[in-house]
Amino acid sequence: MSDDSEYEGFSDLRQKRVKIVAWVVIVSLILVGGGATVFALLFG
Repeated sequence: MSDDSEYEGFSDLRQKRVKIVAWVVIVSLILVGGGATVFALLFG
């Protein structure tokens, strides 16, 4: 059997990385969507 104590910290680290990636995706979608809207209003 594998020793679980070796992998204790990885779950927390992975969870933190997932949250950071999710926030980056959300913010980039908002910025790109907002940028596209402004572009459409200026040149539409």
